[in-house]
Amino acid sequence: MSRRQIQPISYYNNGILQGNRVILSQAITLVESQKQAHQELAAELVNGLLPHAGKSMRIGITGVPGAGKSSLIETLGMHAISAGKKVAVLAIDPSSAQTKGSILGDKTRMESLANHSNAFIRPSAAGSQLGGVAQKTRESMLLCEAAGYNLILIETVGVGQSEVAVSQMVDFFLLVLITGAGDELQGIKRGVMEMADLIAINKADGQNLPLAKQQAIELNRALSLFPKRTSGYKPHAIPVSAYEALAIDVLWAEFEAFFSKYSEQILTHRKAQNVSWMHQSIEQMLIQNFYNHNAVKQQLAAYEKEIEEGNLSSYQAALKLIQLFGQ
Repeated sequence: MSRRQIQPISYYNNGILQGNRVILSQAITLVESQKQAHQELAAELVNGLLPHAGKSMRIGITGVPGAGKSSLIETLGMHAISAGKKVAVLAIDPSSAQTKGSILGDKTRMESLANHSNAFIRPSAAGSQLGGVAQKTRESMLLCEAAGYNLILIETVGVGQSEVAVSQMVDFFLLVLITGAGDELQGIKRGVMEMADLIAINKADGQNLPLAKQQAIELNRALSLFPKRTSGYKPHAIPVSAYEALAIDVLWAEFEAFFSKYSEQILTHRKAQNVSWMHQSIEQMLIQNFYNHNAVKQQLAAYEKEIEEGNLSSYQAALKLIQLFGQ
């Protein structure tokens, strides 16, 4: 986004409140920009729209490769739209900073949802800057809420730190698995399983249905051994099929029941999240300002060379750079 493309804040504000998808997309591009002028305008825009945000169901979705997350999101999204919801899908892909292949492919795989007037799909490639993209995704989520989207689905591609980042910005966390995923399950850290509020065993159709039902029984046994939630909610597993739309109504009913029964806990949880976001934003800003500091940039390469040659300890170099940053 070049300098001449920046519009007055009223342009973005009014367009978003009117539900204009083109202007919403432009505003998110502004939010994602690394330029200082863009960041300042974006911060002002997000802050001004806060009174219009926060009225959505925020759901995080992750799963093993090949589990059919995109198909499930599309089927679920279309079901939610039929129930009167406006759906926004925000995807975080830590692996696609260069190729952008898998996340941009989401719009192709979710063609029906992407083309629906009550849906909005936005991919974001994280690369090595997962924390920064997570911050931008939170701000994008608030803009989508202000634009009237009352179901926000945040998809994470792959298994790793991105799950932690997503779980810290949503109210409900869905883990998508497939039948016979014993080997894949071994690659999922226990922490991801503990974060899950619900496990959907996808592709439970045809000959896979009995296997999916059996796997749900086994997973429910495993989940019963995890520490109990303070809210009283019990995470569990259910078999679903995005292809045949099997149990999608059950999955949707699970979401609605959760957001209805635990509304007070969700509100309390969001307040804690907001404070946590502030601290994470401070960390991100400090890191960015540190590496953009002129004196630090001038000395950084020299100190790196001294460390490699064994003439300077990593701690001492860090201390010197911090002192330069503070001057």
